[in-house]
Amino acid sequence: MVNYRYLGNSGLKITELTYGNWITHASQVENDQAKACVRAALDVGISSFDTADVYANTGAEVVLGEALKGERRESLEIFTKVFWTTGPGGANDMGLSRKHIMESINGSLTRLQTDYVDLYQAHRYDYDTPLEETMSAFADIVHAGKAHYIGVSEWTADQIRAGAALAKELRIPFVSSQPQYSMLWRIIEEEVVPASKEVGVGQIVWSPVAQGILTGKYKPGQPAPAGSRATSDAGSRFIERFMKDDILTRVQNLQPIADELGLTMAQLAIAWVLQNDNVSAAIIGASRPEQIVDNAKASGVVIPADLMTRIDEALGDIVERDPSRTVEAGPLSR
Repeated sequence: MVNYRYLGNSGLKITELTYGNWITHASQVENDQAKACVRAALDVGISSFDTADVYANTGAEVVLGEALKGERRESLEIFTKVFWTTGPGGANDMGLSRKHIMESINGSLTRLQTDYVDLYQAHRYDYDTPLEETMSAFADIVHAGKAHYIGVSEWTADQIRAGAALAKELRIPFVSSQPQYSMLWRIIEEEVVPASKEVGVGQIVWSPVAQGILTGKYKPGQPAPAGSRATSDAGSRFIERFMKDDILTRVQNLQPIADELGLTMAQLAIAWVLQNDNVSAAIIGASRPEQIVDNAKASGVVIPADLMTRIDEALGDIVERDPSRTVEAGPLSR
């Protein structure tokens, strides 16, 4: 069964593997299959579920709400996010204004069929709205009982510190950061992780398998497998940065390390991010239930220090570490 970890310095326990439905639900995967994946997650002990209002333009929240209907609410940890455009794309259908946040939380709760979410996260930083306005809206949501904790996604170290300072003044629990993180994409390590440790924030990382690159299924000099993320309209733009022969060649060098540990390449990649003591959870997605069962075996794995060093040596200089690239994850203006 999947292990639990505390989320940041809070008292909230979440499963160190969290099921996410970013690209799959209400888009790539039929609803019955999506529900089967959620059932598989529950069966292996995953109780934490991550979504966002923007996924499939609110459709993913609807599917997740239906899939979790009938489960004991107190036994689940449900996360959602706000920022990106939802609805028809009107003037106030995006961002972290008080108007958009207040309307968005009500929409999310309706779609998820719940009275509250355990974690409500700012999906990006809003450079056009005063941070005080955003944080006071989050505070009102927490005080109204519509969210228990708040967090952010793809914020810089300075933004996390500023948000945490305001949250402390407003007496609300600021506990999470949700960045991209994998063996290949380590831009949070230099600045975001130290800042998060300072203020008691834990990482819930997305794309621990680097959009599937770290499964080893993409081979240098060969076309992407049919039906893979690299061939889909929804996922191709996120994976293209990794679809280079020098990267794919280096990734193949990880296979002997996975074999030595008795893991698949995907399990090795997931276990690797969980070695970081500031990571509270790794988000895993799936289009088939068996993928959940397989990836769940990464929970509790400890990679020895010598093999962590060998992983670094195998990947060499293809690893992206530049902390300034966090800013690329969101718009500087809306």
